Order: sequence, then C-alpha cells, then structure tokens
Amino acid sequence: MKHKFSSKERKELELEMATVFSEKLQMLSTELQQILLDDLVTAFENRLNVLKGAQLTLEFEVPESVECETF
Repeated sequence: MKHKFSSKERKELELEMATVFSEKLQMLSTELQQILLDDLVTAFENRLNVLKGAQLTLEFEVPESVECETF
C-alpha cells in the first residue's frame, strides 16, 4: 500500500517544487533550500500514503430501506 517515490521521481518533484517556490526559497542558503525541498517531498509522499490508506479503508453502507417510527 505504501508508495515510495523512486530517486528519479523525488528529483523531478524537488525540481518542480523548487520552480514553484523559487521566489520564497531565495532567502535561504543553498543547503537550507535543499533540506526544505527534501522535507516537502517527504511530507507530500507521506500525505499521499495516508490518504490512499484512508481511501482504501473507507466503506459506506447504504441501507436499501429505512423504517421510521413516530412517538
């Protein structure tokens, strides 16, 4: 169930995030930029795994008929 990004996928995602957040990242050193991008990819990967797991375990039971009583 858990999906791990391959090295290539991680690098591609880091590059995309670096592009999207380039203006905000400029205030950080290169080393801190890399750390933050790695953290963002890891957080994204973890969130996807949690949501996939939640999606797989959610089941809705819909009754075919409902009886109501008035008191």
